[in-house]
Amino acid sequence: MEHIVNIARFRTSKAVNINHTPDLYLLGTVLIICAFGLLMVYDSSQFEAFQSFGDSYYYIKQQGISFLLGILAMSFFTFFDYHKLQKFALPVLIFSLGLLVLVFVPGLGVSAYGAHRWMKLFGFTIQPAEIIKLTSIIFFASIFRVRTYTKPFLLTTFFVIGVVGIMQKDLGSSVIFAIVALSLYFIAKAPLIHFLGLSLALILSAISAIIFAPYRTLRIMAFIDPFRDPQGFTYHISQVLIALGSGGIFGLGVGQSRQKFAYIPEVTTDSIFAIIGEEFGFVGGAILIFLFAFMVLRGFRTVKGAPDNFGKLLASGISLWLGVQAAVNLASMVALIPLTGVPLPFISYGGSALMVNLIAVGILLNISKQTNPNT
Repeated sequence: MEHIVNIARFRTSKAVNINHTPDLYLLGTVLIICAFGLLMVYDSSQFEAFQSFGDSYYYIKQQGISFLLGILAMSFFTFFDYHKLQKFALPVLIFSLGLLVLVFVPGLGVSAYGAHRWMKLFGFTIQPAEIIKLTSIIFFASIFRVRTYTKPFLLTTFFVIGVVGIMQKDLGSSVIFAIVALSLYFIAKAPLIHFLGLSLALILSAISAIIFAPYRTLRIMAFIDPFRDPQGFTYHISQVLIALGSGGIFGLGVGQSRQKFAYIPEVTTDSIFAIIGEEFGFVGGAILIFLFAFMVLRGFRTVKGAPDNFGKLLASGISLWLGVQAAVNLASMVALIPLTGVPLPFISYGGSALMVNLIAVGILLNISKQTNPNT
């Protein structure tokens, strides 16, 4: 009986949907962050691009193409009724799970720094771990819209964590995935004992992954004392902190970074905030953090006004994912947590991540079009 009542509520809420203008504040904030991201990719990548490809504009050209494709995709999903995503939830999840495994196939997979996280497809480098974050949110929102289904949730969650966290050696992405997945499970009113038990299991798994991987243990030691071995295992974080310290309150000015000249590893991707802090200072960094916070708050405003359970869960998952990933990247850059190796949404270089982020925003905008205008 309860199952029938829930379905009736879902159908009733959907029937009273009112289409109106999408959240322009959310759209404007995302476009500002993206524009700033393109500037910083261009600024931070020139030296590395010239050294690696003989073309100072290589990275910004790639990122520019991804941005344009992402804007087209975002525009499509802004006007694509999000309810129709339920029909595609399982197929796109299976497809993205397949991509996670294909990174290990010779000729398709691309390895770097001893890890297999990327693949070449149609001339583009794709990171499936970024794609699975969105497709899993759609899938979980779809199955949780009426009730919590524990078995498919557990199978999906532990498979992704196993492949991404252990096989691909991407603990940062697997932690973000786990946080968002567990949060959706909790929001969907799963039994509290299940939520607590799973949280404990995942925490113990993360601790085990750190203990049994020496390079992760070194990251913890670098977090505890960032300047303990500045020419060794603390080199990365010490260079990041030097960049942030050099920026001071107002920064050195656009294009004036010294640390981008091969001092900071992964300067265009995971560590790009270090260059932002160096060139724009504390004030510039604080403004960027404010923009991210405002974006997430607009996302949760959409959650509040969503017309049905699917919309609420979908908007919750997207808002949490973008917010948590930004928070993890920024916290690792200022040594509040160990370095994690996750990109900063809309800012870091990476075509697949940028496009998936923009698609997620398009879905969020479509939900905002159908929210109760009185919320």
